[in-house]
Amino acid sequence: MSDLGVTRPDEQPLPERKPGWGDRFVGPEGDPRGDGGFEGERATLVGYLRNQRLTLELKCADLDAEALARRSVPPSNMSLLGLVRHLAGVEQYWFRQVLAGEPPSPRHYRAGDDPDGDFNDAVADPDAVADAWRTWRGEVDFAERLVAAAPDLAATGRHDGEPIALREVLVHLIEEYARHNGHADLLRERIDGRIGE
Repeated sequence: MSDLGVTRPDEQPLPERKPGWGDRFVGPEGDPRGDGGFEGERATLVGYLRNQRLTLELKCADLDAEALARRSVPPSNMSLLGLVRHLAGVEQYWFRQVLAGEPPSPRHYRAGDDPDGDFNDAVADPDAVADAWRTWRGEVDFAERLVAAAPDLAATGRHDGEPIALREVLVHLIEEYARHNGHADLLRERIDGRIGE
């Protein structure tokens, strides 16, 4: 759209901005996220990471495969489905390989020589969407079980040949999700105008 409010022929009309509830994406009764109040370092880190994961799910809720695979704006390859696929690989790497010490394996959705396959191959196919959510949820489940079983937050894995503590990985994952949930905010608004934290 030009500065004069005219839609160019190559652009789709933009949706109207629609707040969910106040400044939230959903009302308090439908929001699965906590409002903080966690006791202790482990509960705080785990609680905030859980909230970030739930935010990703909320930003993708009630969208079909076409909407989830819709790219933001050219030339970006980013989509909500791409974010789910990307974060499945992030979970896989940090919790399975770095902390659990599983042998290195290709990250989910990064087959071959395309390091952006998690985004580039995010297509508007219901089976691809179901696979992405199943993979992401499987990795989150593994991560939650690993964290719950760890004796303390000083437990270490290895990253780039150096020891790294569980607490640092949890902080990194909170940062990773927070950054990508910012992308998800804009992607969702571009799809249907829905806004909110």
